Amino acid sequence: MSGAAVITLCSSPRLEHLRNQLRATAAVPRIVVWIGDDEPPELDAEAVVRMPPGASGLRLAAARNAGAREATARGATLLIFLDADCVPAPGLVDAYRAAADRSPDAVLCGPVTYLPPGAALDDAALRAATAPHAARPAPSPGELRRATAAEYPLFWSLSFALAPAVWREAGGFDEVFEGYGGEDTDFAFSLRARGIPLVWVGGADAYHQYHETSSPPWQHLDDILRNGALFAEKWGAWPMGGWLAAFAEAGAIERVPGGWRRVPA
Repeated sequence: MSGAAVITLCSSPRLEHLRNQLRATAAVPRIVVWIGDDEPPELDAEAVVRMPPGASGLRLAAARNAGAREATARGATLLIFLDADCVPAPGLVDAYRAAADRSPDAVLCGPVTYLPPGAALDDAALRAATAPHAARPAPSPGELRRATAAEYPLFWSLSFALAPAVWREAGGFDEVFEGYGGEDTDFAFSLRARGIPLVWVGGADAYHQYHETSSPPWQHLDDILRNGALFAEKWGAWPMGGWLAAFAEAGAIERVPGGWRRVPA
């Protein structure tokens, strides 16, 4: 393997989303990290790496590290991470390649469009649906924009790319985080602390396939409290402030010295 490789984390609930992505990335090598304790199905990928859950849930940080190691060991010179529920624009791989040539020392992030239910996934439909999430910068195709220090918390791991040397410099994701939440922002804070550039890449569009979610994510409340406390111990502040505020407004959690806890029953 040489050149770019796409690394994807997947579990059974996202299998059909993954199959859509694999069809769209057939021209490049794919590494799938299966993050359940069940047997992965047969997949059209160069490698399938198993990552069983940890004591506190899915090991997303460890799975991304394992995917990076596998792709690097197979000779990949550009690591492109896409969540299983994302499909790339036809130009995503080339846009990340061009950005890596211009900014080889950076972590690269393309725009993300959230698709509605039933959205078609052909090239023309995706182009017509392109509407990058307004929370993050979305440069014009071919444009690169270096993130300001204040923009690092806008890093999302659902679509990003970097060279193996940058991955090693960054130290990968902190595997102390298990279950849902916190590991993305922790990785971004580590990039900023190490002086590693974060670059917004115009034209590297990814499309998030629709699936039902809750906002705030009630099913992940305990994970968010645990990982938020780990993050605060490391960085001196709690992440995921919007969700914490929503949980507090609903009466589910309360402030305590140093952080948050569930409201006692």
